Amino acid sequence: MTRIQIESVQTPTLTKAELAEQLYERIGLNKRESKDMVDAFFDRIRDALARGEDVKLSGFGHFQLRDKAQRPGRNPRTGEIIPIAARRVVIFHASHKFKQQLQQADVAERATAS
Repeated sequence: MTRIQIESVQTPTLTKAELAEQLYERIGLNKRESKDMVDAFFDRIRDALARGEDVKLSGFGHFQLRDKAQRPGRNPRTGEIIPIAARRVVIFHASHKFKQQLQQADVAERATAS
């Protein structure tokens, strides 16, 4: 298994373009193949969720659909009570392994900062 470590991200969020660039640089795929692979990955996740399926990524976490009931809300400007429609949302739960890796990285970062 090849691990991809991203050493520097120039923006505060990781983009699909940056993921494709990492595949290009580290795996050796050409740029078009890299972009297609990233797009296909996210398409598969999106399609599975659209079908109502949960998506589990071993060692990373899982995406789960949750139905939220209609509830009352309030317009912050006017204070008027308005209904918030029922909707389906995607929830992400990080795996225990991923949480441990984040904690270890945080501890290591704090140790080097001291």
